[in-house]
Amino acid sequence: MYSENWTQVTEFVLIGFPGSWGLQLILFLGLLVTYVVTIMGNLLIIVLSWSDHRLQTQMYFFLRNLSLLELGWVSVVVPKMLVSLLTKDYSISFAACIMQSYFYFLLATTDYFLLAVMSLDRYLAICRPLHYETLMSGPICVRLVIASWISGFLWVLSPTILMANLHFCSSNVIDHFFCDSWPLMQLSCGDTQLLKLVAFILSTTVLLGSLALTAISYVYIFLTVFRAPTAAEKRKAFSTCASHLTVVVIAYGGSIFLYIRTSETQSLFLKKGASALVCIITPLLNPFIFSLRNDKVKQALGDALKWHRNIGTRKL
Repeated sequence: MYSENWTQVTEFVLIGFPGSWGLQLILFLGLLVTYVVTIMGNLLIIVLSWSDHRLQTQMYFFLRNLSLLELGWVSVVVPKMLVSLLTKDYSISFAACIMQSYFYFLLATTDYFLLAVMSLDRYLAICRPLHYETLMSGPICVRLVIASWISGFLWVLSPTILMANLHFCSSNVIDHFFCDSWPLMQLSCGDTQLLKLVAFILSTTVLLGSLALTAISYVYIFLTVFRAPTAAEKRKAFSTCASHLTVVVIAYGGSIFLYIRTSETQSLFLKKGASALVCIITPLLNPFIFSLRNDKVKQALGDALKWHRNIGTRKL
């Protein structure tokens, strides 16, 4: 009965972080540096884990796939922001907005499934070392990664279809820096109750379900580590988990704040900040977290740099 008041929206306007020209320039330069460092850092992890024989293990296979996910995740959001800041064109077509939202949640959901798989990998490596190679063989690792991608694809399909069929009123201004679900639902003048219910159930299941598997894995890991006879063995076990656990805390904290808390009165600034933490800062930090705390990665990087210098010296 509201059809006569609906306006066919063909594009949206992403406000992002409004401010003066100087502030926009600082934001552009900061985002550009962040994006370049993120791309280079994650590509470095992928190349090193692929090429160095010391990193041809299950853990680094999952890490390589995690870095690939982070590359896609940050690339869904940041390039559009950079173009908008540079050209001052903040518009995005309706189809592009829906696609951006879909790929954002596809990659995010797959990322959380993969983090849960990585926690299971650490549990088997520490708590069941004698059966590790059998339970986490190469083909099984590949199947787990494929299952994470398929689960992510299927998980976000239904809410995306519901979102694509929303009706919008005259306003097409999104007070956000990308097409997130909650600002789109706020703009809609149709009934969004079903979409909100589906989105809440699916996001809660993904986040809390994968987090529960991670938490259970680490409970058994900590119990096993505490039983280790020497301090050296305890440090070695903790060192293999510290990087993954750090990423889990950062990634889940912002997402739970955004997509499980249901308060409509949350500050837009806090929401944007949590979104930036999840989809911009986390992919930036991951390569540093996994490389600076990992002796094998640092050794592989050192050998690669040494090999590059030797090649350069021979050419001279």
